[in-house]
Amino acid sequence: MNKTLSFLAVVLLALAGTAAQAQTEPPAEIQALLQKHICLTCHKVDQRLIGPAYKDVAKKKYTNEKIVELIYKPVPANWPGYPAMAPMTAVPKEDALKIAGWINSLGGGAKAKATKKKA
Repeated sequence: MNKTLSFLAVVLLALAGTAAQAQTEPPAEIQALLQKHICLTCHKVDQRLIGPAYKDVAKKKYTNEKIVELIYKPVPANWPGYPAMAPMTAVPKEDALKIAGWINSLGGGAKAKATKKKA
């Protein structure tokens, strides 16, 4: 009986670790875009780096379109205590929308057609 309980505990801990890892690692397609557009130089999924964590961006509940707008024309006042982000105008809109959709998936962010939150 004790062996069975120990085994179940190990399995549950392993599953919990896998779920936590899944939440902190972007899907392969998004990871490739983040690397291609050098986003990971300043941002991580769940911790502050030079810029805010993607999960913190998701908490702002911006629409996908607003995130794209902020990628192209950052508003430093939105993130006091962080250095100003350089405008990332070379990121194609299609890629920026995919990244924005993923960011919003991290924290129950706004949907693509939701009412825009003021900056």
